[in-house]
Amino acid sequence: MLQMRNHSLRRRLLYLLVIIVVILLGLGSRRYAEHLPPFVGVHVGDALWAAMIYFGFRFLRPQSGLRHAAALSLLFCFAIELSQLYQAEWINDIRSTTLGGLILGRGFLVVDLVRYTAGIACVALLDWCVRLRR
Repeated sequence: MLQMRNHSLRRRLLYLLVIIVVILLGLGSRRYAEHLPPFVGVHVGDALWAAMIYFGFRFLRPQSGLRHAAALSLLFCFAIELSQLYQAEWINDIRSTTLGGLILGRGFLVVDLVRYTAGIACVALLDWCVRLRR
């Protein structure tokens, strides 16, 4: 039992470290978008945001399956994107802040759903490959 807890703790710490790296990469992709190749500057930030959500679910429930984490992440990301169709003044005021914009987004774009799907698919595949090597 203790060995299982240590394994779970190690996995959580690894996911936390990955979350921090993904956040830094995502913020960098926004800050320095003009210095990146156009495709990367436009699309990677949203894919990294979705990847961070995936790793967040893996952090919270490291014992859950990869498909479960990917499905929950996709559902969460799609819900946030669809919430952008709601344009009440109070939530737009939150979205107009830096943190609110990073978390809730600013406006609905169908292409964001594709970016989220691609980001989650890539990191879930990476996660699966890493687990296979263990």
